[in-house]
Amino acid sequence: MKPTTFAKYLTDFFGKYLEGERGYSANTVSAYRDAMTLFLIFMRVTYDISADRIDFKDITQERIIAFLGWLETERKCSVQTRNARLAAIHSFFRFLLYRSVDHLSEWQRILAIKIKKTSRPMVVYLTSEGMKLLFAQPDTSKSKGRRDLTLLSLMYECAGRVQEVAGLVPARVNFGKPTTLRITGKGNKSRLVPISEQGSKLLKAYMQENHLLDDYANAYPLFSNGRGDMLSRMGITAILKKYAAMARKINPALIPSKISPHVLRHSMAMMLQRNEVNLVCIRDFLGHKSVTTTEIYARVDNKQKREAIEKTSLSPTPKKIPSWQNNKGLLLWLENLGK
Repeated sequence: MKPTTFAKYLTDFFGKYLEGERGYSANTVSAYRDAMTLFLIFMRVTYDISADRIDFKDITQERIIAFLGWLETERKCSVQTRNARLAAIHSFFRFLLYRSVDHLSEWQRILAIKIKKTSRPMVVYLTSEGMKLLFAQPDTSKSKGRRDLTLLSLMYECAGRVQEVAGLVPARVNFGKPTTLRITGKGNKSRLVPISEQGSKLLKAYMQENHLLDDYANAYPLFSNGRGDMLSRMGITAILKKYAAMARKINPALIPSKISPHVLRHSMAMMLQRNEVNLVCIRDFLGHKSVTTTEIYARVDNKQKREAIEKTSLSPTPKKIPSWQNNKGLLLWLENLGK
């Protein structure tokens, strides 16, 4: 079967444009691919148009809007995920603007679809007590438990995104003073992230045990599964949820009901903010593009609010009531005196 024009341009979009011309990271390409795969599934399920037959005449603004609604209602996706899928679709049709002018009017209508407004969710994070409880769960008498403890510790200390941590290799660890990690984040941008001396000792012991300090292991995954393959995003999430469930049984107040690797990133960011680290420094530490994103951590928790209120209060101290005024019998006698 001869490939459709849509198939040709979609192949060029992923095969040449995203990485070759725009230099997008593998994670971004993967996310865009997921979005387009879901769209193809939607077209097959809803309009009975298979992926090998779909062409530009089948794609309209109305169908893209229907797809976005399908994501929310049928797939139970959040508004944030819906918007991320739309961003991928927008990127594809911006790519088409200068390559396929036959349907230019429709491409412009699709690009006019708006991002859906959503309220910014509250930052979910663990307190220092919650982190200590989480770290106490892995069984460090076993090698797998030692790996998991090192993984959780490093995720917290470097405040890395889950894929950033999953992609670490020994060559990106520098045991200097302080120990630093070279992390590749969004847009293939790298940043140096320091970790504490105690975190460094834990990481070094783990790497020594698993022969990851040897030169031949420089490109090996820092954290691998039983087959020696790099831990996946889902694998890391499963490890975290396992120990979070164990910790929650001990003290549910310290462990949120819903937890993800990003919670550990939030936890370190909040710890830095509570220790009065400048927002610009936190931005660079997290690899945010703009300090505006980092400002969410400036929302202080209730304890900080109470402490601030106590420090800034100008209310006068209440005067002490004379002891004789607490004697109700005496007060009654005085009130009746002279009646």
